[in-house]
Amino acid sequence: MRIIFLDRDGVISIFTPDDYIKKWEEFEFIPEGIEGLRILNDAGYKVIIISNQAGVNKGLFTEDDLNEITQNMIEELKKKGIDNILKVYYCIHKKEENCECRKPKTGLFKKAEKELGQIDFSNTFFIGDTDIDVIAGKSIGTKTILVLTGKTKSKEETENWEIKPDYIFKNLKEAAEFIVKRGKNGKI
Repeated sequence: MRIIFLDRDGVISIFTPDDYIKKWEEFEFIPEGIEGLRILNDAGYKVIIISNQAGVNKGLFTEDDLNEITQNMIEELKKKGIDNILKVYYCIHKKEENCECRKPKTGLFKKAEKELGQIDFSNTFFIGDTDIDVIAGKSIGTKTILVLTGKTKSKEETENWEIKPDYIFKNLKEAAEFIVKRGKNGKI
């Protein structure tokens, strides 16, 4: 099974600075996010979403709200012929709770492997929109892709990052095209 890990906000859906997507009505797909998911879907890649959602433990929305957003997101994607979302894992903890599942820690990746079986992290990608995503991906051993549709808006912002992404693309569509092309050449 060919797996790609994705962050949610800023990659698939809009990033809301200084706020959270608290209910389905606030959720908005990034058009190139949908296109990227379709490209991955059509090429046979399964997607695992790994996302920090501390708004739950901050009391801004409930786990039921988060589950409703997730279910609606998956249903909307299925209506568009995209049915490759294998699993969605969230960390609902606040940073100060110092849990093992909050990115940049790798607990959610390990949970995915425990539930789904052996994952060759060195043979997959984690696509995100922040330095935290890059650190998490590198820590678990994936190749990392930064997309500029979320928190990070330019390649220049990464110049002072201690840990740099392997690749930077404008959006998920470009990242997906790159992954599929590499896969056809037998590379990851």
